[in-house]
Amino acid sequence: MGLLSPTRTMRLWGPRGLGVALGVFMTIGFALQLWGGPFQRRLPGLQLRHFWASAPGPAAPSCPPRQRLVFLKTHKSGSSSVLSLLHRYGDRHGLRFALPARYQFGYPRLFQASRVKGYRPQSGDTQPPFHILCHHMRFNLKEVLQVMPSDSFFFSIVRDPAALARSAFSYYKSASSAFRKAPSLAAFLANPRAFYRPGARGDHYARNLLWFDFGLPFPPDMRTKRGNPRVSKDPNPPQLPSGAGPPAHTLDPNALFHPVPTVADGHSQMSSPASLDLGSSSFIQWNLAWLDSVFDLVLVAEYFDESLVLLADALCWGLDDVVGFMHNAQAGGGQDRSTIDDGGLTTEDRQLTARARAWNNLDWALYVHFNRSLWARIKQYGQSRLESAVAELRARREALAKHCLVGGEALDPKYITDRRFRPFQFGSGKVLGYVLRSGLSLQDQEECERLATPELQYKDKLDAKQFPPTVSLPLKTSRRPSP
Repeated sequence: MGLLSPTRTMRLWGPRGLGVALGVFMTIGFALQLWGGPFQRRLPGLQLRHFWASAPGPAAPSCPPRQRLVFLKTHKSGSSSVLSLLHRYGDRHGLRFALPARYQFGYPRLFQASRVKGYRPQSGDTQPPFHILCHHMRFNLKEVLQVMPSDSFFFSIVRDPAALARSAFSYYKSASSAFRKAPSLAAFLANPRAFYRPGARGDHYARNLLWFDFGLPFPPDMRTKRGNPRVSKDPNPPQLPSGAGPPAHTLDPNALFHPVPTVADGHSQMSSPASLDLGSSSFIQWNLAWLDSVFDLVLVAEYFDESLVLLADALCWGLDDVVGFMHNAQAGGGQDRSTIDDGGLTTEDRQLTARARAWNNLDWALYVHFNRSLWARIKQYGQSRLESAVAELRARREALAKHCLVGGEALDPKYITDRRFRPFQFGSGKVLGYVLRSGLSLQDQEECERLATPELQYKDKLDAKQFPPTVSLPLKTSRRPSP
């Protein structure tokens, strides 16, 4: 191996003074995980360019497209739709994916480089590089950097924890002991500690799931009890340093967040009550600052299209590269803006929303933080320019849906007879999928198949492409051998 690049060195070690101070409090493993990033790294400057308006294709990029990508696929946050566009982009451009042996990287354990199929740490320069790491994992920066170069583009996606809780309760009811024991989400949130036990099987789905997926430590009152059988299976559990600050600030459940209404309203700022000032909690601030130092961009599910426009710009991709269909969506579950528009909720729904955000207080802090950063980037990108690009993105998606899909939209899985396009069904809700129209040209058929293929089937397709099965050729004989 050669000398470490400045970027990799910063990502691994951070400023010397900070590392020394933290070394007193933290185990070596988690020090590398939590504080390994370039703490002073600033948000990268945006590469401003114009997407096509009415031309049949995107304008030629003015910068080289970025193709070394790390996407932290968070649960129930619209991440399957992002994964779909990464699958398609990498497939079209012949990029090499860092793939799990099955469909996840040992989740819910922290990511380990050894779980990447075909990863050979001792092979030196002879191993072909990986371009994209994007399947489910619990984030572990130190191990990710064993697989991906430090100058990779790191990004993820978050969702309002109130909306996430609704989706997770339906989807993971059979997987989480806390959800399984609760008769309804309302009953669970009315008294969550009657059902939830830290460290119980699957209960990471029931509280602060985003925080967990980002691989962040939990304050002492949320940690798994020592001796729990689930703990011993985690080879490198993150820990909070003792005396490292006050416990996590519990956000006021009645302090409802009021995001920007819509892009079309011409607003680019969000407001939140003074009680949501996260500066009062050094614990949360430390973790959010670390995430800022590692991740180049964090998308927001409630502003999915706006996020995709910013992603395309940051990667110097064409708008066509981020046009796609929604995947892994549950029937009746939608991810429209109404999930965060408190003004349209009933009193009962407002109470449920407030309780969900209070129970998932770390996720709420994380969501508020990245919602703010998204709108800061939108302001830098330009409001009117964004509106134009979002309109074009939606028009292109609608045109593709009409051209590719029966009915022009997602369908109940009972109508999907082709196994290649039938999404994996899990949880109590029906996961919608797509049926392709007949009579497509060969070229359109190929692209429409890419757009409609669910994540598990696409992963299998990429796996077969990168690791073609070895076929043993039989010996030539003049006649069939005797039994």
